[in-house]
Amino acid sequence: MSKFNSSPWSWVPTLYFAEGIPYFLVNNISVMMFAKMGVPNGQMAFFTTLLYFPWFLKGIWSPIVDVVKTKRWWITSMQLIMTAMMFLLMFTLPSPSADVIKEGTTQIDIFWLTLVLFIISAFASATHDIAADGFYMLAHSQSSQAKFIGIRSVFYRVSSVFGQGVLVFIAGLVERNTYDEATGMGNIPYSWKITIGVAAVTFLLVSLYHTFFLPKPADDKPRVSAESKSSTMAELGNSFKTFFTKKGVLLAIAFMLLYRLPEGFLIKMCQPFLVAAQEKGGLGLGTDIVGVVYGTFGVIALLAGGILGGIYASRVGLKRSLWPMAACMTLPCLTFVYLAICVPSNLVMVTIALVIEQFGYGFGFTAYMLYMMYFSEGEFKTSHYAICTAFMALSMMLPGFVAGYIQEAIGYVNFFWMVIACCAATIAVTFFAKREVDSEYGKK
Repeated sequence: MSKFNSSPWSWVPTLYFAEGIPYFLVNNISVMMFAKMGVPNGQMAFFTTLLYFPWFLKGIWSPIVDVVKTKRWWITSMQLIMTAMMFLLMFTLPSPSADVIKEGTTQIDIFWLTLVLFIISAFASATHDIAADGFYMLAHSQSSQAKFIGIRSVFYRVSSVFGQGVLVFIAGLVERNTYDEATGMGNIPYSWKITIGVAAVTFLLVSLYHTFFLPKPADDKPRVSAESKSSTMAELGNSFKTFFTKKGVLLAIAFMLLYRLPEGFLIKMCQPFLVAAQEKGGLGLGTDIVGVVYGTFGVIALLAGGILGGIYASRVGLKRSLWPMAACMTLPCLTFVYLAICVPSNLVMVTIALVIEQFGYGFGFTAYMLYMMYFSEGEFKTSHYAICTAFMALSMMLPGFVAGYIQEAIGYVNFFWMVIACCAATIAVTFFAKREVDSEYGKK
């Protein structure tokens, strides 16, 4: 069969749409779901952060995906596992009582099976990411790869809108339509069962499509010889050694861990804050409203910020873009201080604030990605970049573990002021990193 036996249009959009659905289900929708189920913020943030571990660790087993079976086999197999997990999640999701949910005292213990299914989905999703990216490089020519790099990014973001926007909106809509005057609330557990069911059916359809129509590149072959295994593991070990002996590695690690520190705290608490009752310091928005203003308009603003950030950085280079992007990464965090203090009832003002914050994050994140690529330059570019992405995951996990407990201890207003104080870390590492960056890197 020909190496390039199918138009990339027939599989690139669906593959990267499929890549995003389980990621956002595990890392974003789970946060909203547990918050709405009445799980205290401390427990919610800690356990949903644990779910991110497979993406932090995926570089460890990536050689297995590279040498055992084909990339296509890994893709279809992982999609089968993730489909099964989604249906099991739907059928086994616990139903806390309305009184416990309203009091916000639902213990995470009752969700032990849910967490197990989430973690299996997370490992399958991280493995799917490895296989999909490898398959992308095998299934079409280098010129076609460059042409479709933007397409894959767009459809990954489409899955983000589907996950954080459409699915959350569905949950809110079902919640409103099941409103019970006796309890003063909708049937929240049922709303999330329906939502996960919609995700499961959607993912099943995409998975079936890939089973039959994903191309079979001639170069997509398993490399299972003893020589290939030993050489792959030797290369992996050498890549770690050369990474940690690079000039300026400590500064680079500090930058990767601290540049996003404010966002690391904020990302775990923004959705719970939006739906929390006003007497508890939140905005008291409906779940469906959050799906529209944060999961749709917010994600679109994030995408727009990323696109404009890429254009800006390509014109002035990484060195000159670091300060403007660090400012855009930090200053928009003030929007949450405004929302927490003023508690605006005008939905337009809330939407504008969220759009500003997400746009700034998207624009500022560009510098972070460019810096990782800059530091990864050299003989082991691919492996070093993979190690950088592990530090990127860790930068979100460390603050995520404690964010909920801190918020419970000091309240939303003080928590968001603490996030602003953390911006000092972003400024400090930007100051030192800028001095080491090549002034020409990143320019066209």
